[in-house]
Amino acid sequence: MIRSIISGLFLAATVTLASAAAPLELVDNPPDRHVVVKGDTLWDISGKFLQKPWRWPEIWRLNKDQIKNPHLIYPGDIVWLDLSDGSPRLRLGKPVAGQGKPQPKVYETLIAQSIPSIPPNVIEPFLSQPLIIEAGEEKTAPRIVATEEDRVLIGGGDMAYVKGIEGSDVIQWHVFRPGKALTDPETKQVLGYEAHFLGNAKLTRPGDPATMTVTLAKEDIHYGDWLKPAPPPTILAYVPRAPEKEIRGQIMSIYGAINTGGPGSIVSINRGEADGLENGHVIALYRKRTAAYMDDDVKRLTTDIPDERYGLAFVFRSFDHVAYALIVEGSKSVVIGDGVQNP
Repeated sequence: MIRSIISGLFLAATVTLASAAAPLELVDNPPDRHVVVKGDTLWDISGKFLQKPWRWPEIWRLNKDQIKNPHLIYPGDIVWLDLSDGSPRLRLGKPVAGQGKPQPKVYETLIAQSIPSIPPNVIEPFLSQPLIIEAGEEKTAPRIVATEEDRVLIGGGDMAYVKGIEGSDVIQWHVFRPGKALTDPETKQVLGYEAHFLGNAKLTRPGDPATMTVTLAKEDIHYGDWLKPAPPPTILAYVPRAPEKEIRGQIMSIYGAINTGGPGSIVSINRGEADGLENGHVIALYRKRTAAYMDDDVKRLTTDIPDERYGLAFVFRSFDHVAYALIVEGSKSVVIGDGVQNP
């Protein structure tokens, strides 16, 4: 059982995050405090105090290192609003009467009970399974070249023979099939392909071809399917924040849908780490429209309508030129081709 001892002072950071010049805006009649309960998320908690929950690091006064490696909050903790210096600040712990400071306290709690940024059950499958084959990977990805006794389809416990695996360092592999192309709406360049997850396989004998045993088959696996090393299990801590760089991009696809989605949907975006879009970034959703009208000579003309902001998305997995985000707020349906910008 893993346990963590965390100081009740939580964040005694003295270096304030350099952020937008606009002052923090509190919600109308914010609570003095909030007792953390199971099921809370960092997004929920910050939204009880802030009009813009993604400015969470500022009200906690975190520096850049703390944003990337934040402390954890647990059920039973008390988050309270400190206005003593004229600028809103969230603190953790019980306020001491007349002092305006949190009472030092030590917590010993299971890590499994820590409070996530966003609902983990929504994004967990997208963290543990391959989502994308970036452009160029298709030339080097290992592939199944033969199956056990030349069977057409194989499943759990069956063997497969794979070309393209060098050495024996990697034991655990994902099996997948290339899906639809992810095409940049602006440049028309193919940035990669969605990966259709089929199952897991274990390297049992190195070689060329290597021998693999299928350990999990969510669907039938057959000749020609691809493999990718399974990443080691990790616990990622996301803290919502605005991108540090200017981001302007578009939605390329909506996972599991044809053209539209809404809150809770997963979308792919034509920007990634190379463009400054990282895990934890919050981006605003905009509707791009063009209207047609007739002029005085009855000629049909078109004009661009100003972008209309209608929602927010939370980036949880990023690649070089593609990122996946969870739609967390939306006043209308999300449509492929909609724009994304800094919030």
